[in-house]
Amino acid sequence: MTNQSMFRRRGLSLPSVPKGDVLGTYDTYLEAQSVVDRLSKADFEVARLSIVGNDLKTVERVTGKQTYGRAAIAGAASGAWLGLFLGLIFTLFTPPSTQTFGIVGAALLIGAGFGMIFSIVTYTISRRRRDFTSTHQVLASNYQIIIDPELTAKAQQALQEHPTA
Repeated sequence: MTNQSMFRRRGLSLPSVPKGDVLGTYDTYLEAQSVVDRLSKADFEVARLSIVGNDLKTVERVTGKQTYGRAAIAGAASGAWLGLFLGLIFTLFTPPSTQTFGIVGAALLIGAGFGMIFSIVTYTISRRRRDFTSTHQVLASNYQIIIDPELTAKAQQALQEHPTA
């Protein structure tokens, strides 16, 4: 006899694309979102709607050239945030004293230093493969609002009664 774990999943639920009627197709996510917002304000059951992006594309926008200086500044900034966070957490668990600001400041500087070193080393290792900075986005060609077929007529009526403001 085996022991069943109380944390074990009962069944594996795989993600799937929502099925139903297409209430509308929109060029931007904001347009689709505003339609769902209108339905929500009309007290419609929005939990039975889905916004589905079609023809997804990954867009990488190059923002500049990566240099040792940029890597050092970015690493120092992220390390400083981590150091500040840890310094504040540390001061919560120590008795109040006049050295509180010194502890937070030291943690901030140590974090900035480690962040800078880590970032420079990482940039040095990957320098020949990636000499630029960029941002990534996943964009869709259009967005469809998918609705439970039982509610299509009710949703269309709600949209006619509550036009855009």
